[in-house]
Amino acid sequence: MVLGIFFVSTAIRLLQHCTRQIQVKKWLARTAWLNVHLILALSVGFIFAVLGFTGSVCVYREELDALLNPQLVVEEVQGDYQSLDQIMASVRAAHPDRYGEWTLEMPRSAKGMMTAWFDKPRETFFERYAPLMVSVNPYTAEVVASRFWGQTVTTWILDLHTQLQFDQAGWNVVGYSGLLLMVSVCSGLYLWWPGVKNIHSALRIRFSSGLMRLLFDLHRMIGLLSAAALLLLAFTGFHLSFPSVLENLFGSTGMAHGETGRVITSTAIPNDHPTLLEAAEFVARGPFPKAELRRVTTPDGNSGVYRVNLRQKGEVNQRHPYTTVWVDRWSGHIKEVRNPAAFGKGETLITWMWPLHTGEALGVYGRFCWFLAGQSLLFLYISGFVRWLHRKGRIRDRAVNFMVLRDFKVRLKKSAYQLLLSIDQLMNLLAQKALPFMIRMVAILSKWLARGSEYYLSRVKR
Repeated sequence: MVLGIFFVSTAIRLLQHCTRQIQVKKWLARTAWLNVHLILALSVGFIFAVLGFTGSVCVYREELDALLNPQLVVEEVQGDYQSLDQIMASVRAAHPDRYGEWTLEMPRSAKGMMTAWFDKPRETFFERYAPLMVSVNPYTAEVVASRFWGQTVTTWILDLHTQLQFDQAGWNVVGYSGLLLMVSVCSGLYLWWPGVKNIHSALRIRFSSGLMRLLFDLHRMIGLLSAAALLLLAFTGFHLSFPSVLENLFGSTGMAHGETGRVITSTAIPNDHPTLLEAAEFVARGPFPKAELRRVTTPDGNSGVYRVNLRQKGEVNQRHPYTTVWVDRWSGHIKEVRNPAAFGKGETLITWMWPLHTGEALGVYGRFCWFLAGQSLLFLYISGFVRWLHRKGRIRDRAVNFMVLRDFKVRLKKSAYQLLLSIDQLMNLLAQKALPFMIRMVAILSKWLARGSEYYLSRVKR
């Protein structure tokens, strides 16, 4: 009996000791993750906020550019497009001193402009990426605008998002920030997890417990809702900054966004009958007759070839598809074909990186979700920073008074009612004054018409 009691008491003490050890380990783990989350927020949290805000704006970059530059929207659709050769002739006439390859990008909509890209203009030659963008009306072949990348609002914002306006150094910082953002999101999820029993309380938002409590609850809720999107954006953003990581992993090359694959050169003898743009496009459509034309790049020098980018049905990339056909300018023969349908699993995964990061692959609703996810980073940074300042005693908590909003809503309703009442009174006044005048005018006009008709009939009888 005594021996049994001894064993039971020993087992209980051992269990208590193990429980204390587990609790200590949990406390240490939570403290460690809390420190990681805090250090990342204070050190690179502002960069996260900038990348999130600029990225969300870039989701609608084309729409914003059209809004800021209405001259780049075709007012009237005028039948079919002009030929590629005629459009390229207009571009070269507007820029006769720019030698080398040009890339014609097809419009994304019926009212969109065709864009001619010149990669290395002398004005921005030493910048990391600052091509010349020439907008051409595809229906008239008229050059509408010539702009340099980075000197428009939308391209400047995109450069801020991709390289923080610091060229290659900023490009690397953005890439590593993607890795740190994944760590920050994972640490936030670990700190949020309350256990199965307390999951209900962790999802509550307390509106009457002060501003700091409300900000903290919103911080946790918005972080939870946007975690999956932020992890995906961070991973794809890291790949876009360092594309060689996945390329080396899957044994592929030339798969980065904007890359054109390996260099293809002409082996034919130059002659007096080079293949023109329209003919090169026609030849390139041979292997893919149902594909959509997206881009055509002109040859660079006598050894250059045409590079024709097509989009097959089902390709996830809209603007930069991987279907490519190289056509020799002198012989008119196809030199090489790149078909995404023949890609392996690793290469197919790489093709998803850009359209996933931009939301292009997710449709209208997906792009809007990506916009909200980018904005959430800004809110998470501000709310977390304010809470940290409160814990340091720099700012004080205050009550949240939603009655102010309710009073504002009541005043807004009263103002709207008074405005509608004033409009109604004005309409009644106009009806009272204008209706008799209109009746008199109608009567006078009817008299004139009657007299005119009588005079006309009398003249006819004579």
